[in-house]
This record gives sequence, structure tokens and C-alpha cells, in this order.
Amino acid sequence: VVCVGAARAAATEPSNTTPQGVFDGMRQSFQAEKAKGLHARYQWELSGPNGGQWWIEVNDGTYKMGKGKIADPNVTFIAKDKDWVAICHDQLSGTWAYLVGRLKVRGDQGVARKLGEIFP
Repeated sequence: VVCVGAARAAATEPSNTTPQGVFDGMRQSFQAEKAKGLHARYQWELSGPNGGQWWIEVNDGTYKMGKGKIADPNVTFIAKDKDWVAICHDQLSGTWAYLVGRLKVRGDQGVARKLGEIFP
């Protein structure tokens, strides 16, 4: 749910072993047609040595991505940096991480699920 196909596909690249590397990999997979009509703000709050805050704003077929905080996110994902990267590399199930509290998803669950369609 949190991590998307492009990050998984590029997971063999050394740069994708950090959250920043995963976000950089997502840029190549954006599906504008799947984002038509969607206006959503996603926030990540990742703890740990490679942690930090990242955001993606989707606006009717376009997106912006950055580091830091975004105002009024629709969805906030909270996890440890290594857990989120492991989810992106299919080394940790996102569903299991959510169920045991290693991944928290705050906000609109439908909008959260849409992220995987926009960045397959």
C-alpha cells in the first residue's frame, strides 16, 4: 500500500536502500492518467538514521514531490526508515507491518490505496 512498483523494480540499485532513494525511484513510474481527477496530499514521517519527512502532492494528473512537511495531508504514513524500505523491497509485508503497528496510516484509507495505482 505504501510502496509502489517502481521503487520495488529499482530495489536492486544501491541508491534505493534509503527512503530518499526509494522516492527518487518513484519519479519514473508516475501514471498521469490514473491521477486524473485526484487531488491528494501524502506525507511520510520516517524515523531512524535515514529517516525524515517526505511528501507527494497529486493534483489532477500531475504531481509534486519533496522533502519536509506538506500542509493538511490527506494521508500520513509513519514508520521506521528501515521498515519502509523493507516494505518497498518486498522484504516486509505492508499489511503485516500495519497490523503489528510497524506502519501507521493516518487519514483517508481510500486515498492511501490509490497511491499504488498512481505510482505502480
